[in-house]
Amino acid sequence: MTHESPPFKVPVVILIVGSGVFGLSTALALSERPQYAQSKIILLDRLPFPAADSSSIDTSRIIRADYASAAYASLAAQAQELWRGEWGAEGRYSESGLVLTADKQSSDYVRASLANVRRLAREAQDEGGVEELNAAKDIEKEVGTGGYSGSWGYINRRSGWADAEAAMRYARKKVEHRGRVDFRTGEVQRLLRNGNDIEGVELASGETIFACLVVLATGAWTGKLLDLRGRAEATGQVLAYMNITQQEQERLERMPVLLNMSTGLFIMPPKERVLKFARHAYGYSNPTRVHHPEKAGAWIDVSLPKTQVDEPGQWIPREGEEACRRAVREMIPSLGNRPFASTRVCWYTDTPKGDFIITYHPGYSGLFLATGGSGHGFKFLPVIGERILDAIEGNTPDEFKAKWAWPEKTVDVVITKDGSRGGRPGMVLDVETVKGCRL
Repeated sequence: MTHESPPFKVPVVILIVGSGVFGLSTALALSERPQYAQSKIILLDRLPFPAADSSSIDTSRIIRADYASAAYASLAAQAQELWRGEWGAEGRYSESGLVLTADKQSSDYVRASLANVRRLAREAQDEGGVEELNAAKDIEKEVGTGGYSGSWGYINRRSGWADAEAAMRYARKKVEHRGRVDFRTGEVQRLLRNGNDIEGVELASGETIFACLVVLATGAWTGKLLDLRGRAEATGQVLAYMNITQQEQERLERMPVLLNMSTGLFIMPPKERVLKFARHAYGYSNPTRVHHPEKAGAWIDVSLPKTQVDEPGQWIPREGEEACRRAVREMIPSLGNRPFASTRVCWYTDTPKGDFIITYHPGYSGLFLATGGSGHGFKFLPVIGERILDAIEGNTPDEFKAKWAWPEKTVDVVITKDGSRGGRPGMVLDVETVKGCRL
């Protein structure tokens, strides 16, 4: 079931909370549509931009139309066209190719993805850009590093990767150039409710900001402001970075992205002599007791991020580092014993099916949600703000009306089961951390 959007009237004051991909792109879309020329647009974030622990502030993100879902594949293909233009200029995007693999017994997602990207390649008259890889030796040949991962898959030469932080800085400059958005810094303590109406936010400093429409684009921190238990949950994913020589940079910089959907392990081509290894997995939860955001006097336990901003010197758990080490030894054996220079826990906002939540809250007027990125939202940076704004106006694209709707049913434990995750579900960050952190 989907909820009917309220009759739309252009708000006088719009407050966007969160300056990640969803929030920043929404601010850009609002600043560019003429009907909002008289609206006051406020973009609020808990930390100065670029927030050091934002999931979108990083060395790299995969840019792919490689999805088992035809709807997401088509939207990503639209975004890719923009990545190939101004959004990816000045080194922000590299079309290195993507080798997507799996173990043959767990390859449903990759097979469905292959069908979708073949269709997109035909439509682009570039069928040679996608090639099936039927054995490990074929994967090893395409990767070109002396290693491989997975026993079957394909290469899509039309995919690649973006310099994530550079792209976010570019988006920010585009918004600033419009001169329409009031940028503010402050941590939201709670939503201001008047019955079932949301009228703004109260900050930790005690300051209040009133708005006709509040757009919550707070990512993994949303559970502190709204009860999303059983609908969305923050999960921590492991990233590990390795320094390489200039000679190694020149040898590896033209390699494709390699992602094994059975294990979740992947490697990004290097930039500025840094290689990134990571795992797209079920992740770690971080159970945290907080005041119930919707019931005075009550407490709830929700998973919330714990980052290097909260805990300087934070290192990923040993279990995660061992997984990244396996990725090195499989994918680039010559670097198998080189130590990692740094690591990071990157926080997703997972939903049960991996679908975004881009909709009005059914219980409150004046509250719109743009969250649930589920670890695959970044690539849509050039287009998602326009789609969010369409949804605010009551014009969610037909193919996403059910996918992005408020989830009517809750689950006992949020585990993303879209076929794209690897690793072991149910891990808790502090439990894994006490087992050890550095190998």
